[in-house]
Amino acid sequence: MRVAPSILSADFGRLKEEILTVQEAEWLHIDVMDGHFVPNITIGPLVVKALRPHSKQVFDTHLMISEPEKYFDPFIKAGSDQITFHVETVNDVDKAIDTLHKKNVKAGLSIKPATPVSTIAPYLEKVDLVLVMSVEPGFGGQTFMPESLEKMRALKKIKDEKGYAFDIVVDGGINDETAKRCKEAGADVMVAGSFIFKSKDRKARIDEVRG
Repeated sequence: MRVAPSILSADFGRLKEEILTVQEAEWLHIDVMDGHFVPNITIGPLVVKALRPHSKQVFDTHLMISEPEKYFDPFIKAGSDQITFHVETVNDVDKAIDTLHKKNVKAGLSIKPATPVSTIAPYLEKVDLVLVMSVEPGFGGQTFMPESLEKMRALKKIKDEKGYAFDIVVDGGINDETAKRCKEAGADVMVAGSFIFKSKDRKARIDEVRG
């Protein structure tokens, strides 16, 4: 089990110091929002570039934005190791995945709570990760939606039957209890924001999520 602390719940006034407190996690999850696809605005490539020298973690950039293809290059140049975009925002999903792979970064697909797994089934052979949103995207601190567990089980079944290699990532309302349920449902990576960053003992919280 890998853990990806989400900086959406960090103190933006001291982001460098904040990410240094979660270095034992394998990934660092970076939520990018545009106020259009989701009702919130967060950060751009300049912030990712500023953070990159201070962490050796995998920079897992989640583009919750319209027309994400326009921003692949800026986020890759800023230091993103993998980029996840929403299937709901792209017309040619195959082309977007191929574009990322040609630029030597991992490609991820994300689905909102109302989007069925069948929507992304044609692309599962070639993606590196699938991000299941267990809350409505846009804001941190929301309550975990248990119906997302069925999506994880469905993805795990496809993955095992077809021999695919994508990671199943879950984001939203993750704590020690929900992480355990997600792991049982087949998840490989937990994105956790408030549960980690609202605690003084962040290493302990990361260990709790990892299980």
